Amino acid sequence: MERTSNDSGWRGSAEGWLDAAYEALLEGGVDAVKIQPLAARLRLSRTSFYWFFKDREALLSALVDRWRLKNTGNLISQARAYAETACEATLNVFDCWLDTGLFDSRFEFAMRSWALQSPEILAEVQAADQLRLAALKSMFQRFGNSADDADVRSRTLYLVQIGYISMQTQEDIDLRLQRIPNYINVFTGEYPTKSEMDRFIARHRSD
Repeated sequence: MERTSNDSGWRGSAEGWLDAAYEALLEGGVDAVKIQPLAARLRLSRTSFYWFFKDREALLSALVDRWRLKNTGNLISQARAYAETACEATLNVFDCWLDTGLFDSRFEFAMRSWALQSPEILAEVQAADQLRLAALKSMFQRFGNSADDADVRSRTLYLVQIGYISMQTQEDIDLRLQRIPNYINVFTGEYPTKSEMDRFIARHRSD
């Protein structure tokens, strides 16, 4: 059946345009997020874009919102999640590093690359860093660390992971899991128990 101008499928959807923008950002940086190439990617007309977004800036703003909600929102939630020990709490945060549904490292890299050419995005990234660090500091303080100790532990934990992302480090999952108890000891001063590691590994191993 021929589509009419009232058929929303003819125009796509806001989420579809945003997904295409996300893929373009990851593949080619912010300069690749342009309306006409996105329309070609989606096999839609350029004008259909304007049913959902006022202009390119509105689309870019929606991308920032998606990143903020997913990466910052989930990291903070994991830092606040219930845990009986500092090791367990830190493993909750480590879920972000291994579960792309919680934290998108490729998106994080793309945003930080974008920040190199945009003062506005740099401010967004710096604000996110402060929110994340504050959540991690509060997490460590919950388990008896002084404010100064919690500050250093939170920075050590967070900056190591940002280093992984910035260097685009590729690490075999088995090797990463093998190293995690030692990382936990560095970050908390304690090694996780076998039951804590067993629960963590069960969340991230399908076999």
